[in-house]
Amino acid sequence: MRGHALHSQVDMHRAYGGVVPELASRDHIRRLLPLTDFALKQAEVRLQEVDAIAYTRGPGLAGALLVGAGVASALGMALGKPLIGVHHLEGHLLSPLLSKQAPSFPFLALLVSGGHTMLLDVQAFGQYTLLGETVDDAAGEAFDKSAKLLGLGYPGGPELARLAAFGNALAFELPRPKMHSPDLDFSFAGLKTAVLTKVRGLGSNLCEQSRADLAAAAQEAITDVLVHKTLRAQQATKRLSVVVAGGVGANRQLREKLSSALSVRGVQLFFPELEWCTDNGAMIALAGALRLQAHPGAARAAGPFDVLPRWDLTQIDVK
Repeated sequence: MRGHALHSQVDMHRAYGGVVPELASRDHIRRLLPLTDFALKQAEVRLQEVDAIAYTRGPGLAGALLVGAGVASALGMALGKPLIGVHHLEGHLLSPLLSKQAPSFPFLALLVSGGHTMLLDVQAFGQYTLLGETVDDAAGEAFDKSAKLLGLGYPGGPELARLAAFGNALAFELPRPKMHSPDLDFSFAGLKTAVLTKVRGLGSNLCEQSRADLAAAAQEAITDVLVHKTLRAQQATKRLSVVVAGGVGANRQLREKLSSALSVRGVQLFFPELEWCTDNGAMIALAGALRLQAHPGAARAAGPFDVLPRWDLTQIDVK
């Protein structure tokens, strides 16, 4: 990677307690070209020297996706450069390859990003077998919704983790949905409901220590499920490399639990650096470059474009 630029919209959305799609799209319009210019200067590359332009085609908010696709198509047409539409989750899945200690194919992947929680057997680039996924709320949603119930700010996941450091996870008993089910699917909606029940039960007795204890208990329950299912998937696939990618992959307790459990099995664990856990352009560029290298025909000439707000990761056309 030769250049990278990132602008966070967290401060803008914090006032609303979550992402406002229209504001997100308008801010993307303002930020995209200056960020592109900054990354090119950092890389010491002229725009005309770029071989191809990768952009996020989906899944995600339609308005934000259209901004990126529109700018990419305009640049491609002006420069005569081909375009590569990248799957957002494939970017996260491959983000550990940006690290100095990068995994090699094949590997098992726990993908925990936003509204997605998935276990994937990754045989090679573009060859992904879905082993399990969430049937309702994802792990990231469980963090965020629990944080909101505890009166924490946005984004909720990091705020809950910070508060949990001062709590006792054994102070409250919370469920671990589907942890012992025969499949490798996830479910976190029941956990959110359990946190809500505890908060309502405490009422005016919900002091700062109780909030910290409940935050710790929620984090413990979420990470217990993620670790248990990942260990079962590793046992089933016999993969000796496990990758954790996506925003929740930045959670320190998840990292420590998985590292400890997998090291006993002689399995190597890979996390992307913290800057690659959240959404970033570098992972999209990487996925686009790998696709162009593996399937040159995947690039298309600039022109009419579409976006895919709902796009199954296992249904990517690799040709």
